[in-house]
Amino acid sequence: MQPLVSICIPTYNGAKYIAEAMTSAIAQTYANLEIIVSDDASVDNTLEIVQSFQVNTSVLLYVYQHQPQGIGANWNYCVKQAKGEYIKFLLQDDILEPDCIARMVDMAQKHPNIGLVYCKRQFLFDTLTPKIQDFIGFYGDLHSYWQDVLVMEGVINSRVYLKDRQFLNSPKNKIGEPTAVLLKRECFDTIGWFREDLQQVLDYEYWYRVMVRYDVGFINDTLVGFRLHDAQASSLNKNNGLQEQHLLFTSYYKHLFWHLHSKNQWKLLKLYHPVFKTMVRLKHFLKG
Repeated sequence: MQPLVSICIPTYNGAKYIAEAMTSAIAQTYANLEIIVSDDASVDNTLEIVQSFQVNTSVLLYVYQHQPQGIGANWNYCVKQAKGEYIKFLLQDDILEPDCIARMVDMAQKHPNIGLVYCKRQFLFDTLTPKIQDFIGFYGDLHSYWQDVLVMEGVINSRVYLKDRQFLNSPKNKIGEPTAVLLKRECFDTIGWFREDLQQVLDYEYWYRVMVRYDVGFINDTLVGFRLHDAQASSLNKNNGLQEQHLLFTSYYKHLFWHLHSKNQWKLLKLYHPVFKTMVRLKHFLKG
C-alpha cells in the first residue's frame, strides 16, 4: 500500500492564490493523501475558499485556525497535525505539478535513508519586472551553485553537500523553498522542528540539519511552481537580513561544524570562537 503523504499548507491572507494551490494539491496522481491547512487567523476569505473544496473532493482535508505566532510556528503546527509518513509542504501562493508527489515518494521509497527529496521549480509571476528577472537569473538553478558536488538526478550522501567549499556562499539556500521539498515525517522526531525565531532562513537552516542524519534525493525536473510577487514574506522580511544571517551561521557553528569543509570551519571559528575572535580583533588592531 502507498504510504500516506500529508500536504501541509500554512496560510495567512492567501485568498488571491490559494484556490490554485488547493487545485494542484487535489489533482495529484498520487492517491493516498491528506491535506492539512493551518491558518494564522486570516482576515480575508482564505478559509472560505479552502472550505469550499471540502465538499468537492474525496481527499481528506483538515482545516485548523489559530492565533499567529510566526511563520515557523505555523509550519510546525501544520506538521504536528499531520499523520502521513511523508510531509509535502505547499505554500499558499505555489503549485504542484500533478506527478510531483508520486515521483518524490517513489525516490524516497527506493532509498530508505533519504530524509529529503527536492526538485527544480518554475517561477510564477503576474508581471516580469526587472526585480523578478534578476531574481530568476540568480536563483533559477540552485543546485548548480555547489562547487564540489555535481548534482545529478538520484541520491547523494548529504554529508558531501555539507563538505562543499561553497556551502556558506550565496545563494545560501541551494536546495529550494518548502514547496520544492518532500520530507520524511520521522525527521521531525530525530532532528526537531523549524526554528521559530527565524523568518527568512528557517527552511534551509532545517534542510541542512536534516543532512547531518539523512541522505538527500534530487529530481532533475520541474515539479513545482514558486510564485514571485512583491507581497512575499521573503520580501517583507529583508530588513532582518543581517540578524537572520547571524542566527543562521550560529546554527551552523552549533550543529554542522564538524561536517563542514575546513575553509568554512575556519570562517565560523573567526566569527564565533572566543579565542579566534580575539585573534581577529588583535590582527585588525595591529593593522589599524
